[in-house]
Formats: sequence, C-alpha cells, structure tokens
Amino acid sequence: MRFQENNKINTKIRIILILCCAFSFLMNSPSIFAQKKYVIVLDAGHGGKDPGNLGNGYREKNIALKVALVVGKKLSKNKDIKVLFTRKKDVFIDLWKRGDIANNAKADLFVSIHCDSHTSNAYGAGTFVLGLRGNKKNLEIAKRENASIFYEDNYENKYKGFDSNSAESVIGLSLMQEENLDKSLAIASLIQTNFTKKLKRLDRKVKQDNFQVLRETIMPSVLVELGFLTNKKEGRFLNSKKGQEQMGQAITDAVLKYVNNLKLNTVTTNKVVKEPIEFKVQIASGKNKIATKSYNFKGLKNVERVAVGKFFKYYYGNNTNLENVKKSLKTAKSKGYTSAFIVAFKNGKKLSIKEAVKMQ
Repeated sequence: MRFQENNKINTKIRIILILCCAFSFLMNSPSIFAQKKYVIVLDAGHGGKDPGNLGNGYREKNIALKVALVVGKKLSKNKDIKVLFTRKKDVFIDLWKRGDIANNAKADLFVSIHCDSHTSNAYGAGTFVLGLRGNKKNLEIAKRENASIFYEDNYENKYKGFDSNSAESVIGLSLMQEENLDKSLAIASLIQTNFTKKLKRLDRKVKQDNFQVLRETIMPSVLVELGFLTNKKEGRFLNSKKGQEQMGQAITDAVLKYVNNLKLNTVTTNKVVKEPIEFKVQIASGKNKIATKSYNFKGLKNVERVAVGKFFKYYYGNNTNLENVKKSLKTAKSKGYTSAFIVAFKNGKKLSIKEAVKMQ
C-alpha cells in the first residue's frame, strides 16, 4: 500500500517537473514569444545651416525637430516599436543620409516632418507620398524642400541627373519605392484624417510629388507639412508647445494605428492556402478615374482599375505565369508606358516579385 502511494507521489512529481521544463522552454524560446519590433524613423526636416522656411520669424527646422521629438517620446512607450531619429538636435543632415539611416535600419516606416510657406495667406496641413507627377503647386513645395540639397558638400556629384527645379525629375521612381506606394498612401491618409478630423486643421489632402528625401528611402515613407509658418495664426500655433503637442499626438496616433494594421496583416497560421499568385503590369497610377477602354490606354485591352484610397492604379496583362507577364510588360513599354513594371498578388495581398517567385 505504501509502495503504491510512493509511486503515485513520484508520478505527480515527474508530471510537475515535465510541466516546469516545458514552461521554461516556452518562456525562453525566442521563436515562439518574440514580437517583431517595428522600426519607425522620424526625420525632422532641415537643421543646422539649413533653417528651412522663416515665415513670420519662426524657424522651420526648430518646429520640425520639436514635433519629431514629441512623436518619438510617445511612440517609444509602445514595446513593439523602436524609434530612430535622423537628427535629435540642431545639426545639418544630407538628404541622402536621412534615407540611408532608414535603409540601414531596415525601417518599417519613414516620416519626414516639415512646415510650409507661401506668398499668400495660405494655411492648412498636408501629407505627401512619392509620386510619378504632381501639379504645379505641389511641384513648388517639392522644389522648396529639395533646396536642402544645395547645402550639402559636393551636391553636384551626389545628385547628378537630378534637377530640383525640373518637372522632368518628377518622373523617375524605383520599383521598390513604387511597390511601397500602397502602404505610404495608407499611413498618409491616417495622418491627414487625424489633422483634419481631430484637430480641425484645413485639409490640404494627401498628394503625390517628387521629394528627394522620399526618393532615397526603400520603405513606406511620407512627408508631413504641418502647416504654414507664413500664416500668422497658424505659425503661432505651430510654434507653441500646445500646437506641437497636438500635431505630434495626431501623427503618433496614426502611426500606432498603422502598426496595428501591419500586425493584423502579418498574423500567420498553419493553414495551407492554394490560391495562385497573380502577376500584373502596373502602367499608371493617379487620382483620375479613367474608363478602362482600350482607346484610353494606347490600344491596350483588358486594363484593370483598382482603387487605393483616393487614388487609382491601372494594371495590364493579368496572368499566373511570370514569363507571359514579362511579354505584357514589353508590350506596354512599346506603347509608351516606359515606367511600367510588374507587380504580384496573392489572395489580394501585394507581394514583392522576389517573394512571389520564391513561393512559386
């Protein structure tokens, strides 16, 4: 009888030891409990010898830095986010270096913070993503922000072929940047909504244009224009601690929502999905909703239009075979769509071409 009782006790002890070992393994296993850290790079525009605009005597470089620091402090409270700054004090950083900091950190998001100016009494907040073209007003804003190039040493060689005053320089975009456009538009829309709905700032919309600092990055990126320092009331607001706190909070909330959306999209399961990968040729994107008739696309047939926020993307040559889509790309380029490129989708989710080929 005593032997049976001892045996039962030993069995219980063994079970407890097994459970303890299992719990210890789980708690110390990085592959099970490790949470991805989302790297957010905050870029305070201008700095040092480059003051930015000086509307009403305010300095853009100072306001941009103070707002960036507000955002960084708030985001750092989130355990899933790692914050990096291109500058944390009044120093000049080359535009290429700002992008380099984000690229080397393999950042998930790049946010560049600025203030606007104008000869009129214009006011309001706007958010920009990198785009193929912009209207005349947007080009003027891009030219002002790109003027930071001329403060850099040896800028002629660094930016050879790029003319900040040329509308033609708006057109060249890399494949990597264009693949990130959807996410850039998503975070830009969240920021802009917070500015206009929560803070009641005049809505200057989400726009696309050719900002050099955005051209340098290879992840989703936005450039924020907090408002106009040349407008007395708005300049006073942005120069105040209250204004900087409110604008910083609006950006922070948008970034947190964006990161939460990323988390939802990256949840994995053991379920095998047999949906085929679709390859398409993107031939155009912009705000104009164009009928997908062949005469609108230089004779190309079966063009597909997809709404992405307030923008539209136009695809041609949908096929599950990459080699066939390469032929469609050649056809599109022969029709004059020289900036066309191939994109891939699975279950409606966009993939990089490298990912898609690997999965196939």
